[in-house]
Amino acid sequence: MMKIIFLDRSTIGKDIDTGCLEQWGDVIYHDTTAVDEVTERVKDADIVITNKVPINKSIMIESRLQLICVAATGMNNIDLEAAKEAGIAVKNVAGYSTDSVVQMTFSMLFYLLGKMRFYDDFTESGQWSESAIFTNLERPFREVSGMTWGIIGLGDIGQEVAQKASCFGAQVLYYSTSGRNRNSLYQRASLKDLLQKSDIISIHAPLNEQTYNLINKDNLNLLKKESILLNLGRGGIINEEDLAHYLDNSDILAGLDVLEKEPMSRENPLHHVRDKERLFITPHIAWASVESRRKLLDGICQNIKTFLGEKL
Repeated sequence: MMKIIFLDRSTIGKDIDTGCLEQWGDVIYHDTTAVDEVTERVKDADIVITNKVPINKSIMIESRLQLICVAATGMNNIDLEAAKEAGIAVKNVAGYSTDSVVQMTFSMLFYLLGKMRFYDDFTESGQWSESAIFTNLERPFREVSGMTWGIIGLGDIGQEVAQKASCFGAQVLYYSTSGRNRNSLYQRASLKDLLQKSDIISIHAPLNEQTYNLINKDNLNLLKKESILLNLGRGGIINEEDLAHYLDNSDILAGLDVLEKEPMSRENPLHHVRDKERLFITPHIAWASVESRRKLLDGICQNIKTFLGEKL
């Protein structure tokens, strides 16, 4: 029987049944694992599962690992070259969270576009009960139909957002961060043109040399009045200090599910944006619908099954 270690079980939620793992061996679960605990915990393991816990060359050398299962799509927390040298297989799970991220993109948009924070506060405070009329038009909102929606990163998630945005009547533009995407269904634009023309901008790109600090003080001023900027790609694509300053000195709105440092530090300048109605931050949850996390666990189990099948 294999010895399987799950280093950060809490990252997929206690509501997800992990029983499929136990058919492959003895499974030891750790809710979280600090960096200085990794070597000791994996040294006798055949298979390790990690979402965000880093596994580097020195950890691999001290272990008997055969397989590293990444409970995510991105594998930047694994030293892939060292794993190759050591003959350790590394498998991730791709595509499991597309529907979840797309849904959260629209949830964020409608919260900001519909001025939901203001209207919820208005009702909760009792002001509606004291109103002389049946409605409140203090925060006018617009319809997506007829707007221009700019998408940064037209991969699987970006394409799904584009398709659904079109159903709402938006005109879709996209910027290819790699420069290689030539999707004929939607209009390709330079980053400058996309920022200048879009009423809604959503980011669905990976973090790399081309996208780090892609949105910053040098181009935030290109955004249209009252435009909405959403980042559901990776933290670090938007310069957070520059965004905080611009939110305080313009009328744009922003929704962020990812930040450069997670969990969000108390020193993050976004904590101090003056108008809270124009900024909406969620704690990296866009990927995490119940269905998405079930698909993720199923993908991990399938990766183990495939790996063991290849060994037989």
